[in-house]
Amino acid sequence: MSAAAHKPVMLDEVVGALEPAPGKTVIDGTFGAGGYSRAFLAAGATVMAFDRDPSARRFAAELPADRFQLIEARFSEMAERAGAASVDGVALDLGVSSMQLDEAERGFSFLRDGPLDMRMGREGPTAAEVVNTAPPDELARIFFVYGEERQSRRIAAAIARRRAEQPFTRTLDLAQVMETALGGRRGAKVHPATRAFQGLRIAVNEELSELEAGLAAAERALKPDGRLCVVTFHSLEDRIVKTFLAVRAGRTPAGSRHAPPKPAQAQPSFRLLWGGARTPSAAELSSNPRARSAKLRAAVRTAAPVWREAA
Repeated sequence: MSAAAHKPVMLDEVVGALEPAPGKTVIDGTFGAGGYSRAFLAAGATVMAFDRDPSARRFAAELPADRFQLIEARFSEMAERAGAASVDGVALDLGVSSMQLDEAERGFSFLRDGPLDMRMGREGPTAAEVVNTAPPDELARIFFVYGEERQSRRIAAAIARRRAEQPFTRTLDLAQVMETALGGRRGAKVHPATRAFQGLRIAVNEELSELEAGLAAAERALKPDGRLCVVTFHSLEDRIVKTFLAVRAGRTPAGSRHAPPKPAQAQPSFRLLWGGARTPSAAELSSNPRARSAKLRAAVRTAAPVWREAA
C-alpha cells in the first residue's frame, strides 16, 4: 500500500477534534506513512511531525517544506523541540504502523518470516536479544503485563528450554515455539502468539513509559485552547490515556489509589472534549480490520500551569 493510499484509523474523527486550519501549528507525534500529516496540511495547518523510525522519512519527500518538518525523534521530545506552549494541536496514533507490520525485515509480525528485531528506531536491544538473554521470570512478566497473556510462564519456560539449544533469530521460529507451548491453535481465530508478541514489542520499544512521557510533553507543548487527540489500540494504552486526562481534568479525587497523587492546588490543565472514548464508525470497521480495537480520546488545554509530576 502506498503512503497516499494509507488512511489512518479514525482520521475523520481526529481531524474533526483537532481542528487544523491555516495559521495553526500541529504536531503529528506518530508520523508513520504520513496519513495524519497529509490531512492536517490539506486543512491549511503547519505540521511538525515526529517518528523515531528512520524509514518513515521516505513518506515525507513530497510534503511542502514551507509548512512541514519531520523530526527523527521520540514524541516525548516534542516540547523541547517545539517549545513550551507553542502548538495548537497534538495527535498521537499509538502502536505499530501497518507499514511496519507489512515489512518482514522489521520483525514485528509472525505472519511473515523475518529477523527478530521489532525496534521502531535504531537504538536499544532487539527482540532477539531480549528473548535470548532475559531470565524466564522477566520474560513471563513481559508477556503477562504488556501482552496480558495468561499463559506467560508456560511460554517463557518453553523459550528458555529451546534457547539453551539454539538461540532465536527469526519471527516464525519464535511464533512456532509459542504456539506449541500453548497447545496449538485449536481452531482459534487469533494466533496463539499474538499477545506474547505484543508484549515483547511493547517492552522492546518501551512504549508505555514513552506514552506517559509523551502525554506530559503534550501538556507542556500545547497553547491554551490547544487540542490533544490520542488513538489507542489496546487496554494498557487506553488506561494510561484515560487516567492522565481524568486526573489533569480534575475528574479523579486526589486520594484515589488508581491515580497519581494530585499536586497541591493544581488547577485542571485539560478539559475533556467529550465523556469516555469514541470508537470507529460501522463503515470504517467493515473496511479496516485494524480499527476494531481503536479508541479516541481528546481534550483541550486550559490556561492552567503545567502540573509538576509527583516525585
